[in-house]
Amino acid sequence: MAKPVDLELKKAFVELQVKMVETSKKIQVIDGQIGMLKRVLQHADITQREISTLPPETKTYESVGRMFLLTDLAEIKSNLSSRTALLTSRTAELESNKEYLEKNLKESENNIREMVQQKKGQSETK
Repeated sequence: MAKPVDLELKKAFVELQVKMVETSKKIQVIDGQIGMLKRVLQHADITQREISTLPPETKTYESVGRMFLLTDLAEIKSNLSSRTALLTSRTAELESNKEYLEKNLKESENNIREMVQQKKGQSETK
């Protein structure tokens, strides 16, 4: 004879499943964003290395939308370094968000395990 399903336990499992799906989707989105930011950061780093080899009096142009503006080499270097700093901080922020989501997911799984153990302990004492 089959044991009756504990409704509270079933509800907790359903909630965990929904939470796991949502969290895993959020983690995938964050992974995609981190990958994109790392590619942009790599591009900026390569550009910085190439620009550093140029003599100071070189005419340089910076892309603004669909046009290019004549810009000082020093200004381009400072723009690239500020962009690199911004990208690095954004990547670190996304990494911390990802760690938080993974920690939260693991905590939920542990709560369900504890609930199952409690129910198992209660059913054995009866």
